Amino acid sequence: MRPSPSWRPPWPGSSEVGLRRAGQSVCREPYALRVKRVVKRKCRKHSLEAQGRERPRRPVGETALGRFASLWSALQPRQRLIATLAFGAILASAIGLVQAIRTPSMVTLYGGLDPATAGEVAQAVEAMGVRVEASGAAVMVPAADRDRVRMALAAAGLPRNGPAGYELLDDLGGFGTSSAMFEAAYWRAKEGELARTILAARGVRSARVHIANPASRPFERGAKPSASVTVSMGSGALDQAQAEAIRFLVSSAVAGLNPTDVTVIDAAYGAVLRPGEAADDAAQRPAGPNREAMLRAEIERLLAARVGVGKAIVSVAVETQSESETLIERLIDPNSRIAISTETRDVEERTSGGPGGGATVASNLPVDGGGAGGGGAVSDRTEAEERINYEISETRRERVRRAGDVKRITVAVLVDGVVATDAGGERVWTPRPAAELDQLRDLVRAAVGYNAERGDVVTVETLEFAERASEGAVAEVGAFDFLSRNGMEIFQIAALAAVALGVALFVVKPLLAAAEAQQPPPGPERLPPPLPGDEFEEYGGAGEPLDHIARLRAMFADQKEDSANVIRSWLERDVQRDVETEAET
Repeated sequence: MRPSPSWRPPWPGSSEVGLRRAGQSVCREPYALRVKRVVKRKCRKHSLEAQGRERPRRPVGETALGRFASLWSALQPRQRLIATLAFGAILASAIGLVQAIRTPSMVTLYGGLDPATAGEVAQAVEAMGVRVEASGAAVMVPAADRDRVRMALAAAGLPRNGPAGYELLDDLGGFGTSSAMFEAAYWRAKEGELARTILAARGVRSARVHIANPASRPFERGAKPSASVTVSMGSGALDQAQAEAIRFLVSSAVAGLNPTDVTVIDAAYGAVLRPGEAADDAAQRPAGPNREAMLRAEIERLLAARVGVGKAIVSVAVETQSESETLIERLIDPNSRIAISTETRDVEERTSGGPGGGATVASNLPVDGGGAGGGGAVSDRTEAEERINYEISETRRERVRRAGDVKRITVAVLVDGVVATDAGGERVWTPRPAAELDQLRDLVRAAVGYNAERGDVVTVETLEFAERASEGAVAEVGAFDFLSRNGMEIFQIAALAAVALGVALFVVKPLLAAAEAQQPPPGPERLPPPLPGDEFEEYGGAGEPLDHIARLRAMFADQKEDSANVIRSWLERDVQRDVETEAET
């Protein structure tokens, strides 16, 4: 049986508070635990006499703002100043933390720009209302806005591809422009347009064109125009075909300019000469590591068509001549002679003689009677002469070795085998056949210009490569890489969090504890109405019992049933609260 709502116990304080005031040892927080349907009540006693006063309790209906006002009024001026500074530090730390978190990650929009172009792009991006950072030749924007900004800049014609062209002539006009100014602007625009066209070629990173116009020398007869083109390649060297194309392009754009009067210069390797022009080969060929890199790239591109990309490792070593020398060799073979000409001459001579005497006309007349000429002598002489000219075999050799010439080439190629999957789904690796390796070796020899007399060596072997991430797989970023990329952001967040936590623990919390300790205890709760007659005499002036234990015992003895009902209702309420708490957890 529960007591009616209008029932009140006859002792002071008709609630649990009244019971606490009626006894010196009470339960500060009574609670019940339900274990196997047995309710056990455990209480921790709290002595009010040891504290010297009652535990401060929040008045009924007090709001958080009112409690803060009471705590603030309890603080001293120095403590208020410290609390204000601490609150400001926490607020600044929180704002900085939020700002650091909300700061977008910046990525490169364009790189490798000249300062003028980079400044123009940065101004255009700022006009769009997008955050931009310029660092040297690179322009950076937030990652989320990069694609949108690129499309907008492309529509505006930025960044400009190469130097200015014919748009330079748009600003020339009016009476303030002289013929000399227009002529200079015209040739400058033509040079810019030619540079733009050259930039459209494969692998060209930058280009400059300079044209020597003979019109600037009107009193010089026979002057011809000439031009020079400087090209910077993104990778590798400018080949002969591209140089010839640039020569014909420039010569066709300038009237009266011959292709032979156009000089093409590779910014890394020097002048690119025309076929047949005499020059040191070492001056126009890349030397050292550049030559090795070019050969390696050619071999890898050649092998990738057969074995696949990334399945061939190529190593090239080029040994070059470090000294210049000229060798002249002359060989004569005396045993080998060749008749180069034959000369034959025949001589016939006939003489006759008579008796002595002077020569007269009669002596020259024929004499009749045969042989009666007076006894003269006759002689005949025949001579044959033959002259043969021989040439001895002679060999003359002249060798010129210049610094930078290739002395020997060594190539090592490691090719992965053939990977297949068997019926069980296992990965099976098999080496490439010897015939295929021989074919690959022949291809490599042809690519590097193999010369056996020079001592070149080409080795091609097949071995199994170590397993690596499959194509398209994203490599996992290690802790060190993550810290190196985001170290500054992590440090800023950690510093702000440490400052906020330190201020909260070592400044705000001690101030609140001191304010709560200095807060005056609340006044005595509203006393119950005085009891009439003899009951009032048994209590003190403040309603406190004279003998608490004896008074309680007397009350329980007089009204046992009512007291038991009140205690039972308290227990049921505690049990119900504990059951609800357990159900929520």
